[in-house]
Amino acid sequence: MQENKSIYKKLFTIVAPIAVQYFMYSLVSASDAFMLGFLDQDSLSASSLAGQVWFVSNLFNMAFVSGLTVLAAQYWGKGDKRTTEEVLAITMRYSLLVGLLFTLAALFIPRQLMMIFTSDKVLIAEGAKYLRVVSPSYLMLGFSQVYFSMMKVCDRAKLSSVVCSVSVVLNIIMNGLFIFGVGFFPKMGIIGAALATVLSRVFEVVMVVIAVFKGKCLPLSVKLMLKNGSKELHKDYWRYTVPLLLNQLGWGGGVTMYSVIMGRLGSDAVAANAIASIVRSMIASLCWGIAAGVGIIIGGMLGRNETQEAKKAGGKFVRLSIWIGVGSGLVILAVTPLLMSFITLNEKANYYMKFMMFMAAYYIIGNSLNSTIIGGIFPAGGDTRFGMICDIVTLWCVVVPMGAIAAFVLKLPVLAVAFILTLDEFVKIPAVYKHYVKYKWVKNITR
Repeated sequence: MQENKSIYKKLFTIVAPIAVQYFMYSLVSASDAFMLGFLDQDSLSASSLAGQVWFVSNLFNMAFVSGLTVLAAQYWGKGDKRTTEEVLAITMRYSLLVGLLFTLAALFIPRQLMMIFTSDKVLIAEGAKYLRVVSPSYLMLGFSQVYFSMMKVCDRAKLSSVVCSVSVVLNIIMNGLFIFGVGFFPKMGIIGAALATVLSRVFEVVMVVIAVFKGKCLPLSVKLMLKNGSKELHKDYWRYTVPLLLNQLGWGGGVTMYSVIMGRLGSDAVAANAIASIVRSMIASLCWGIAAGVGIIIGGMLGRNETQEAKKAGGKFVRLSIWIGVGSGLVILAVTPLLMSFITLNEKANYYMKFMMFMAAYYIIGNSLNSTIIGGIFPAGGDTRFGMICDIVTLWCVVVPMGAIAAFVLKLPVLAVAFILTLDEFVKIPAVYKHYVKYKWVKNITR
C-alpha cells in the first residue's frame, strides 16, 4: 500500500505540471473558438481549419521531443548529464528546421494550405489571413517545446508549467483585446487571434532563455546542434525517433483527414466538430500528462535497471488510465448542456454538437488507455515501433477509408460519419494489450 502511494505521489508530482501545460495549450484553442464564435460562425470554422496547420507542425515537434524523452529520461536517470545535453542539441536542430519550414509555408502559401482542408472560398480567405500572421509562431514553438520537454526530464516540470500557464493567460487576454477591439485596440477579428498567439510564443521563448541563463535548465550547445557529436548517440536518437515520427504523422495525418472529411460536409459540421474536438482535447490533457509522466518515471527506472519495479508500475498506470478515462468522459457529458447554452451556433450545428460531445465522452476512455500505453509505457523502454504500426494500420486501413466511404460514396448523415471517425481508439485496444503483456518494452537502452 505504501509503495502504491509513493509511486502515485511521484506520478502526480510529474503529471500535474505537464497536464496543466497541455490543458493550458488546449485552452488557447478554446479561447480562439469561443471568442471568434461570438463574431460569426465562419471565423470560428476558418480558425479551426487553419489550426490544422499548427496541429501537423506539432506532430513533428511531438515526435522529436518524444525521442528526446526516450533517451534523455534514461540517461538522466543514469546520472549522465553530458549525454543528456547532447540529446537536447540533436533534438533542437531538427525541431527548429521543421519549425522554419512551416513558418515559410504559412507565410507564403497560406491559401494553398487552406485549400487542403476546405473548398469553401470564405473559409479559405479568412484562414489565409490567420496563417500569414501566425506564421512566426511555428519556429518559436519548435524552440520552446524542446525546452519544456527537457525541463520535465530534468525535474523542472513545474517551471515549464508556470511559463506555459502565464503564456496562455496572456494569450487569452490579448485574444479579447485584439479580436473585439477593447479600449484603444482596433477590432481585428481572426487576425487578432493570430497576433495574440504570436506574442504569447515570444513570451515563452524569452522566459526559456532567461531560465537557461539562470541555470534552471541544461544549456543548449550551439556547437553540438550544428555538428554531429557522438555518431552512436545520433543513431540511437533516430532509431527511436523515426518510428515515433511515423507514428505521429500516421496518427496525426489520420486525424487531419477527419477534418478534411468533415470540412467537406458543410460549415455546420465543421463548427460542431471544432467545438467537440476542442473540449475533448482540453479534457484529454490529463490523459496526455499521465502518458508523459509515466514515460519519464518508467524510463528512469529502466535506466537504473529496476526492471521488475518498472513492470509493476506499468500495471498500476494502466489501471489508473482506465479510471481517468471514465472520469474524463463523465466530465464531458456534464459540461455539454452548459456549452450548448453558452455557444452561439445555428440550429443544425447545435444539434450536431450535442451528439458529437456524446461521442467524445466514450472516445476519451479508449484514448486515455492507449495514450498511457503507446505514448508512455512502450517508448520508455525504446519500444516505439509497435505504436507506429498500430496507429497507422488502425487509421489508414480501417477508420479513414470507412469514414471517406461513408461520407462521399454512401452519403451517410453527418453524425453517422462522425461516429465512424471515433472508432479508432477501440479498434486497436486488443492488439495494444496483447503487445503490452509480452513486456518487450522492459529494456535499458543506455550505453
